[in-house]
Amino acid sequence: MVAIKTAIIGLGIMGQRMATQMMRHPEYTVCTLWDPDLQACRAAKDIAPDATVAKSAEDAMAGADLVYLACPPVPRKAYALAAAAQGSAVFLEKPLGINIAESRDLADRLAASGVPTAVNFTQAAGPALQGVSVAAKDGTLGQLAGVDIIVTYANWPRAWQAGADWLRFRDEGGMTREVISHFLFFTERILGPLELIWAQTDYPQDADLCETHVASRLINAHGVPVSILGTVGGVQPDRQEVTIKGSTSSRRISDFYRDAVSFGGDFVPVQPDPDDPRAASLGAQLDDMAALIAGKPSRLATVPEALRVQILIEGILAGTARP
Repeated sequence: MVAIKTAIIGLGIMGQRMATQMMRHPEYTVCTLWDPDLQACRAAKDIAPDATVAKSAEDAMAGADLVYLACPPVPRKAYALAAAAQGSAVFLEKPLGINIAESRDLADRLAASGVPTAVNFTQAAGPALQGVSVAAKDGTLGQLAGVDIIVTYANWPRAWQAGADWLRFRDEGGMTREVISHFLFFTERILGPLELIWAQTDYPQDADLCETHVASRLINAHGVPVSILGTVGGVQPDRQEVTIKGSTSSRRISDFYRDAVSFGGDFVPVQPDPDDPRAASLGAQLDDMAALIAGKPSRLATVPEALRVQILIEGILAGTARP
């Protein structure tokens, strides 16, 4: 087996996590690394000691079979197109971008390049999404009644995200782009394309900072409603969940991977938690990325799917704002 030579651009939280999982995966080898932050480079080098820390993103990408982009959203387009131009497969973090016109252009140009391309919505290849998809199709859920997405945090960014300072700013960050987007992707996989009906988004007085509260309603082509509530503030544990409601049973996915079912009573786990949920999730994503590169079927999020989610997210964020 010839390992997939990978360049990782962006060595913050996700870049380091992906490097860790690639080092454990037999189908990948981390060859080159790049980030403008030297401390992040040193941390990633500890994870992948045989990798080369390049002088630039372009140097890092040269000769790679796969370019994984974990940088903030704004520079992703240029890096993705540079990688595609040299024939490398492209694996992007979400969101696809923050400017819809730019992302439409990116999607068109990536499609025209013909290189294998996917976006890392981390639930795409996981058992929770597969299980709910089957239950929705085989009638186990009954008639779908709606989807509720609830995300609440005491603080944003969360403590473990402190190194990704851009997450607190309105231009590129916020919980709606970073977290709610995952659950909208999940929901579209179950309900099909969604339409935004209304949204209310509140921001702090500091015009540079991201949203603190968001509420919105969407529907699919058959009028099945999707309700979103997101808040920041208060002393509380983090809560991040999507509930798919059916007339026979309902499923609730908490913290991205905990799958539970209700037949009218309390939600009970569908299966035990994995020993290392994050490793299991990213490992499944990497399995499917390797399949995509090999020309085989993949469950990963496509660029068109990511573009649809981005359009919904930016529409929500453009809802009525309080100064």
